[in-house]
Amino acid sequence: MSKLKIAVIGAGSISDCHLQAYASNSEVEIYAICDLNEGRAQEMAKKYKASKVFTDYKELLALPEIHSVSICTWNNSHAEISIAALDAGKNVLCEKPLCQTVEEALDVEKAVHRSGKLLQVGFVRRYSDNAQILKKFIEEGELGEIYYAKASCLRRLGNPGGWFSDIERSGGGPVIDLGVHIIDICWYLMGKPKVKSVSANLSNRLGNRSNIRHLSFYKAADYDAKENTVEDMANAMIRFENGASLLVDVSFTLHAKQDEISVKLFGDKGGAELEPEISIIGEKFDTILNMTPQVDSKSFDFMGSFSNEINHFIDSALGRKETLSPVEDGVEVMKILCAIYESARQGREIQF
Repeated sequence: MSKLKIAVIGAGSISDCHLQAYASNSEVEIYAICDLNEGRAQEMAKKYKASKVFTDYKELLALPEIHSVSICTWNNSHAEISIAALDAGKNVLCEKPLCQTVEEALDVEKAVHRSGKLLQVGFVRRYSDNAQILKKFIEEGELGEIYYAKASCLRRLGNPGGWFSDIERSGGGPVIDLGVHIIDICWYLMGKPKVKSVSANLSNRLGNRSNIRHLSFYKAADYDAKENTVEDMANAMIRFENGASLLVDVSFTLHAKQDEISVKLFGDKGGAELEPEISIIGEKFDTILNMTPQVDSKSFDFMGSFSNEINHFIDSALGRKETLSPVEDGVEVMKILCAIYESARQGREIQF
């Protein structure tokens, strides 16, 4: 069978994760790369042996031989490019978040339905081995009914700057960049209950703290210490129609002792932690047990999860599997993210 020709639109840092995973898939040919910065696109094309380079995604999408695309651009272009790609008959893997607004999300969903093509949202943590192990335990009733989850993704120093800190291009700061991951994985493992209300707080007191020395952190290619229009941190309480709740806090920068990531779920029969390490908590014979699955990586395996995600995308595009992260889920998560920003702006709880 001839290989599927895929293209990647956006050649920034996250595209490298997609391209590494595509390069490892024997059914795929990395055919084209597009970026507004032609030099960066050429560099990636040389690295991954792509045949064609573009600076205009519309020219790329006009090629009938391209089967599927990954969209790895700024958040403010996700909806526009996704819709154009779907209408051009391409299957789409769109990096998270799906877009910037609920209205855009609904427009993307309409494009999926009218085109009949696949759109997979880049909720990469769903595709991790540990998330799937935990999901199996949940589906088999080991935790019972999950009524509470708690998740944190806190950086003491880590505002990437550049487009990440430009609200026009990003749509927000740690909520839409980091919070999207931990909110989604909790909601997914909780069984995707309907949202009832969101109450949130934002802070932008610290800026990007470019004065700090002796600690390094990831900086966007267009980093500029003077530019920062996004929040430093946020916290939110999300309530669901089934009575469950999710408590979340995230930060780009915070006066914290160290970075922290945690994902915890609590059910009426047991509990679980996905981060910082997978663990399952249960009861046997009137005794509480902490159970540690024997796995290759107890924490999130970054590149392994991207490989799983890309391979699942190709399988779904070929009709062999159902995607784990359909456009409908992207819409629901977008509702939560937008409600967090709206609740903080209005200073009140948002009801659905």
